[in-house]
Amino acid sequence: MDPNTSEATAHQLDLACVQGEAYGRALEHMVQDVAADGGEQVAGHYLVGFAVEEAEGMYVSDGGRLTWREPGDDNLHLEITVRDAADGRFVPAVTVHATLIGPSGEEIGPFEQPLIWHPMLYHYGRNWNVPADGEYTLRVRVEPPRFLRHDEINGRRFTDPVDVEFSGVRVHRGRD
Repeated sequence: MDPNTSEATAHQLDLACVQGEAYGRALEHMVQDVAADGGEQVAGHYLVGFAVEEAEGMYVSDGGRLTWREPGDDNLHLEITVRDAADGRFVPAVTVHATLIGPSGEEIGPFEQPLIWHPMLYHYGRNWNVPADGEYTLRVRVEPPRFLRHDEINGRRFTDPVDVEFSGVRVHRGRD
């Protein structure tokens, strides 16, 4: 990000970095202490990351009401994080699709990964049903957000889709 912003002072940019650092610490905890596997890569203006966990129940909107749903036959929860590469903050309103390629080459997906509110870490994710444990390849596509932007200098970022591939993703199926 160009520090010659037209909208933010140096102090405000520092505050944005503090937000990104806090999100990064939560993400590090998720990957190191909670998830079975995880990682992150730079892709254009983004940092795209992932975490693999056991499938879990969650609330879904059902006719305007929240309804708790157990994972059913799903046996994996895949989380995708999308951060601003300049300051580490979470990037909202992107569209994320993920595909898993299994050990024998079978493709699962692509599936859209909707935004999930989590008490610790906003992320894009969903439960999946995968046929076997093992090492997978994960392909992630991030479509640019459609939000309005301040800043005539820095507001033109996040305009192109990005594709990221992670190899050797360890999958261990299970349910919370």
